[in-house]
Amino acid sequence: MPSKHIFKPEDIFKCKMCGDCCKGYGGTYVTKKDIDAISEYINADPDSFVSIYCDISCGKPLLKQGMNKYCIFWNKICSIHPVKPSMCKNWPFIESIITDVDNWYVMGGLCPGIHTDVAPADILDCVEQELSERS
Repeated sequence: MPSKHIFKPEDIFKCKMCGDCCKGYGGTYVTKKDIDAISEYINADPDSFVSIYCDISCGKPLLKQGMNKYCIFWNKICSIHPVKPSMCKNWPFIESIITDVDNWYVMGGLCPGIHTDVAPADILDCVEQELSERS
């Protein structure tokens, strides 16, 4: 009997650094920790960061988008990559996959780094593994 391949998160997602996740509807929420790290990295005042670099959505700060609909920190590559927000660091291993694994396949249609030729159970295993390592 052949052994079952055990998938690891890096088997089902490899970032292509295309910036597709940095563009479009939804945007990137930032936490206080994100704001402090980005502010220090770009030498900005953390107290005025939100008013300069964010819009407010549902009461939370969301990084602004430029006219091109990309995050304002995208310039053919993420200009804050070493301190990118936790939302960006977590992509695509997010809670909504646990809620409905079909979200993985939808996201895979938008992100060239997401492998969609993987069984739902293997995707859930990888997402749960990533989420547990973060907590």
